[in-house]
Amino acid sequence: MAADVVYGIHPVREALRGRRQVLRVFCTERAGRGADWLPDRTEVVPAGRLAELAGSEDHQGMAAEVAPYPYVDPDALLGRERALLVALDEVTDPHNLGAVARVCEGAGVDGLLITRRRSAAVTTAVCRASAGAVEHLAIAQVENLADVLIRARRPGLWSYAADAGGDPPYDRHDYRDGTVFVLGAEGNGLRPRVRSSCDAIATIPMRGRVDSLNVSTATAVLVFEAVRQRRDG
Repeated sequence: MAADVVYGIHPVREALRGRRQVLRVFCTERAGRGADWLPDRTEVVPAGRLAELAGSEDHQGMAAEVAPYPYVDPDALLGRERALLVALDEVTDPHNLGAVARVCEGAGVDGLLITRRRSAAVTTAVCRASAGAVEHLAIAQVENLADVLIRARRPGLWSYAADAGGDPPYDRHDYRDGTVFVLGAEGNGLRPRVRSSCDAIATIPMRGRVDSLNVSTATAVLVFEAVRQRRDG
């Protein structure tokens, strides 16, 4: 089994707490002081060795070899009762994917769907950008997002295409039932077929001179509105 490497204090700690197998853990002597959460099997190595493992000097004194990321079945996510999900349409920037995953995990979202092709996958960079949140969030890869959204249509599960313009505003919808927020990459936005496969549009009105939000910021606006409605409702 080929191993992946995660590095940085938060990614390593969350990997140890998360779902995938951690094969080996490394730290510098300095980073290991007071880190009582590190396992007994942790290997103390020089900082240069960590830089080789991580491929970066920005390792914060910790790295771990881990099993490949355990993606989940998309149908298992879509089949959940009152699921709260986020789907990304060809978001290729790993930092954006990591930031979205961090938002989703922090909000208690049930899962994240990403496209298998022309999209960032869960890599070391994504893990790092998510501060380790990907280790706890259920993430599924799909071949064709539009087909998945159409197949998933049922009473009690509604999909909303995020948009910076149009109508109605995102806070006019009722998200207390099953909800899938569908967002595209900055610049390209949602592909037409993916957009038309959604049940409704959720517009985030822009009041300033810029015409859109970063995908992770837009995700936060939408999912925390859904969380608020579910809490208050």
